[in-house]
Amino acid sequence: MNSGRWSTRSSAESPVDTDLIHLQAALDASLSSLTLSNPNPRVGCVLVAPDGRVIGTGHTQRAGGPHAEVMALRHAAAHGQATEGATAYVTLEPCSHFGRTPPCCNALIEARVARVVVACGDPNPLVSGRGLARLREAGVQVDLLPADHPLARAVRDLNIGFFSRMERGRPWVRMKLAASLDGITALGNGQSQWITGPQARADGHAWRARACAVLTGIGTVVEDNPRLDVREVPVTRQPDLVVIDSHLRTPPDARLFEPPHGGIGRRIHIFHAVHETTAAAALQDRGARLAHLPGHGGKVDLAAMIAALGSLEINELHVEAGYKLNGSLLRAGLVDELLVYLAPALLGEGAGLAHLGALERLADGVRLRWTGLDRLGDDLRLRAEVIRRS
Repeated sequence: MNSGRWSTRSSAESPVDTDLIHLQAALDASLSSLTLSNPNPRVGCVLVAPDGRVIGTGHTQRAGGPHAEVMALRHAAAHGQATEGATAYVTLEPCSHFGRTPPCCNALIEARVARVVVACGDPNPLVSGRGLARLREAGVQVDLLPADHPLARAVRDLNIGFFSRMERGRPWVRMKLAASLDGITALGNGQSQWITGPQARADGHAWRARACAVLTGIGTVVEDNPRLDVREVPVTRQPDLVVIDSHLRTPPDARLFEPPHGGIGRRIHIFHAVHETTAAAALQDRGARLAHLPGHGGKVDLAAMIAALGSLEINELHVEAGYKLNGSLLRAGLVDELLVYLAPALLGEGAGLAHLGALERLADGVRLRWTGLDRLGDDLRLRAEVIRRS
């Protein structure tokens, strides 16, 4: 690590290995916050007594609830474990400001921990570096992994949307696609259910569940009348729904307004480009939040919409739309990652993955970097990040 000194307590493993083992356990604990803590980051904490015993474990709760450090301290207290002189292993730098909850730094200092080991710094400008400094000022030994350490990168990957919003002011945009091997997402007559199998569909819902919001277009709403909630996996909260509807054609009786399958209800945001007073009133009566963001040609300004979603604390934006909107988002350079499910079938003519228009040079295409390949039942799941042009 790049600051402080290593623990000198005896162990069968080296001090370095012991610290990394506990940090890995904290990372494992943070996974329980995956679909729970939005818009807060997913954080885990493990408390270890001076004699090497694990005395507390916690992860961040729902926004407004306790953070990982407080949960770990409560866990220790509930089992009668003293925290004085303990080491706290935390995946993300403890917060140092008053937000929805008091600073976690204060809680650790009051618990009289002797050392805090952190996997990754917090990108939030209100915290970045201040949490570590506050602990050191209180006499707590602090160690921080190098930013390029695999565990530090794993923490960043788990919180990719939070880092994106803090560093770029916009969410991480992940586009989900389900297609045949020849790239068809729907037949010419519109039929698309189901191209992929049940395991791929359940996995797609799991990715929906971890997002702060799901985005679609008016074409999908009118043609498919989807709910776009999370149904295939259990959840305690539903992601928000974002609809791009330039002329406010969303039917007030659309299924997206039905109560979600499970978890806490969601907010529905409709971005439009043209004022339609009667339609707007009907949609607002259904609880929709309307945002007027006109762009060129009577369309919604997509870049302004993505920025607006960042201001609404959307970390990960999960796109499930038609090939036209997919193409528009890709052409505008607003997509960060593709999540593609490929079925072992050839379907011939139909709708493709994304309408990018005619290109004159191969170099003008959207270039990708593969990040994952997995088999789900009979289908393949491909993950790829968009390579930004310099």
